[in-house]
Amino acid sequence: MGSAPTTLSPAPLMKTLIAFLLWSLLLVLCWPLALLVLLAWPLLWLLSIPFRIVATVMEALIALVSALLFLPARLLGHSSK
Repeated sequence: MGSAPTTLSPAPLMKTLIAFLLWSLLLVLCWPLALLVLLAWPLLWLLSIPFRIVATVMEALIALVSALLFLPARLLGHSSK
C-alpha cells in the first residue's frame, strides 16, 4: 500500500539546480537562445540514446574480454590483493 518516499542524493539535485539557474540566466540575457535550448534539449537527448547503448555494449564486451583473459590466473589461485 504505502511505499517509502524516494529521496534523491545531493549530487543530482545540485546538478539540476545549477542547470536551472544557468538556464534562467540565459533566459534573462538572451531569451530566444534559451527557448531554443529548451526545445532542442529533448531532441539531443533522443539522438544520444544510440550512442549510450553502444557505449554500454562496448563496456560489457571489454569486461567480458578482461574476465576471459584473467580466468586462467583466477583458476590457478592468483589473488589480486
